[in-house]
Amino acid sequence: MKFKRFEHKECEYYPCHNLDDMNCLFCFCPLYFTECNGDFIITKKGVKDCSNCTKPHDESGYDYIMQEIKKRNSKK
Repeated sequence: MKFKRFEHKECEYYPCHNLDDMNCLFCFCPLYFTECNGDFIITKKGVKDCSNCTKPHDESGYDYIMQEIKKRNSKK
């Protein structure tokens, strides 16, 4: 199941969330524009700041993201 992980150690922003073992597959989270249950804040300018969220980057991130996408698609 290696398709669930990708680590881009040469990225100029790596590690962006200060994790020892980081999955970069969802560098830009597909749930960014949704209510995602992640650890985010809305800034004073109204921007969603996900810098404290590690859900897409941790060990279970792939499964979590795919589960959330499937849930949203089944509601359509």
